Amino acid sequence: MYYSDIRPIDVANGPGIRTSLFVSGCTHACEGCFNPETWDFFHGAPFGQPEIDKILGYLSKPYNKGLSLLGGEPLHPSNQQAVLELVQIVKAQFPQKDIWCYTGYQIEELMQNKVGEWDRALLEHLDILVDGRFILAQKNLSLRFRGSSNQRILDVPASLEQGVPILWDETSIE
Repeated sequence: MYYSDIRPIDVANGPGIRTSLFVSGCTHACEGCFNPETWDFFHGAPFGQPEIDKILGYLSKPYNKGLSLLGGEPLHPSNQQAVLELVQIVKAQFPQKDIWCYTGYQIEELMQNKVGEWDRALLEHLDILVDGRFILAQKNLSLRFRGSSNQRILDVPASLEQGVPILWDETSIE
C-alpha cells in the first residue's frame, strides 16, 4: 500500500484533534473529488512500519482523540490488509481512541463481504464509518464531516450488532 499524507493534527475529519492517514488508490473517481491525486495506487510513498510508528507516536499524545482514514480509498481490496494491520495495532495500543474511516463503499456492501477479503475484520476495528461516494450534485458545505448529503456517518459497532446501518449520534461527543 502507498499513502499520500499523514497529518499529525487534523480537526476536519472527525471530532477533536486527530491524526489522519490519506491512503493512495481509488477506483471510484468521484466527480469533484477533493483529493484526485490519491486515485493513483502508487501516489506518494510506500506505507510500512516507520509510518505505523509515526502514527502511534502522534496518537500517544493525550490531546489526540483518534485516527481518521481517508484517501484515496482505504477500504479498496488492495489496501485492506495494510489498513487492517494498522487498525489492529491502534486498537490494541490505544483502545480509548476512536477510529474513523471514510469510504466510497456502502456499509451494507462491507457487512456482506462484497468489497474485499477483509471487510468484516476491518469493520470490527472501526468506530465510525463515513460511507458513500461523493456526489458533486449533492455537495453541501454546511454538512459536518462529509462532503455530500448522500454520505452517512455511521456507528459501526451498533450497525454490526443490529445488522443494519445505524447513524452516529453526534451528541455523544465527549
